[in-house]
Amino acid sequence: MHVRSTTLHGRHLTAGARMVDFAGWEMPVQYCGTLAEHRAVRSAAGLFDVSHMGELAIRGPGAAAAVDRLCANDPRHLSAGEALYTPLCTTQGGTVDDALVYCRTPGQDYLFVVNAANTATDADWMRQECLGGAVVVDESEETALLALQGPRARVILRRLLSLRERAAITALRPFTFAVGVPVAGVPCVVARTGYTGEDGVELACSAAAAPLLWDALLEAGAADGLMPCGLGARDTLRLEAALPLYGHELSRTISPLEARLARFVRIEGRDFCGRAALAEMLAAGPPRELVGLLPEPPAIARADAEVVAQDGETIGRVTSGTYAPSLCRGVALALCRTGAARPAEAGGGALSIEVRGRRVPAAVVPLPFYRRRRGA
Repeated sequence: MHVRSTTLHGRHLTAGARMVDFAGWEMPVQYCGTLAEHRAVRSAAGLFDVSHMGELAIRGPGAAAAVDRLCANDPRHLSAGEALYTPLCTTQGGTVDDALVYCRTPGQDYLFVVNAANTATDADWMRQECLGGAVVVDESEETALLALQGPRARVILRRLLSLRERAAITALRPFTFAVGVPVAGVPCVVARTGYTGEDGVELACSAAAAPLLWDALLEAGAADGLMPCGLGARDTLRLEAALPLYGHELSRTISPLEARLARFVRIEGRDFCGRAALAEMLAAGPPRELVGLLPEPPAIARADAEVVAQDGETIGRVTSGTYAPSLCRGVALALCRTGAARPAEAGGGALSIEVRGRRVPAAVVPLPFYRRRRGA
């Protein structure tokens, strides 16, 4: 299979990044090390190349109805410059993908940012579901996407803006975006979104201009400790924040209701793909639920490890597990039978996780594992 690369591939190699095949893309997994990159994002800022993500536009006179049909969350309230997070669901209530939806022109033009591995299948699914004058346009090839994340991210960005643009970016609320913003002379869409549990922005620009933007951001943030970051840190950061990863916490056999995403499923007054199945599951209660686990140190649980109750019954499996640098210990998300994994203070019994052929005690804890400091 042909492995693709982003227009920043040369920058990653020059910086000495270790490259891996991720969803058919050769991407940096780390530069100087996942721990250092993770801590840079938590304390200062990190810069990620996420240009492998897919960008699918829905346009035309039927765009609003089509987007409402596709989204489990309710997009009808979106104004120009607003975005939302949504699951995209099968008729059985499983998850086709999860996406950020950006409203560029209400009723006319919307952009879905989807997972890299799913771009082609998402586009096919959307075309099957979109009726009445809406068209799906794949903008992925011509679009680069950078994520500038961390408590110093917006301070760094402002150094590359004019006085007029600084005011506009300062006013951006979470899940809003500005179009046509010159950042170091590169026209960008600047969105206050991210996938790290920290504040920050994501910047979309033309693929050809991405190397110039990458260089300018790293130079502007050098004094603040800005570091280029790879997929390794992206994964540890999102897991500490208990953010789902498609193929782990979400899939066509895992409902968003099972994945703790009920707040992003809006049933009332709408008829969207998967609504009937999700409404039935809401009424009966999901059969499984995503829980947070802390394995007894120094154990690190990995995906697909069994979660075992005190009586030896397997009650679920780990969906994601890693070492959490902010907590200095292992953490795991697990999909377990509803009610079978509860914190001790809520009457839950002892649990264990299978780690390298042995059972390691694990505590059930509230999620997320990490929250951004208030005011940071």
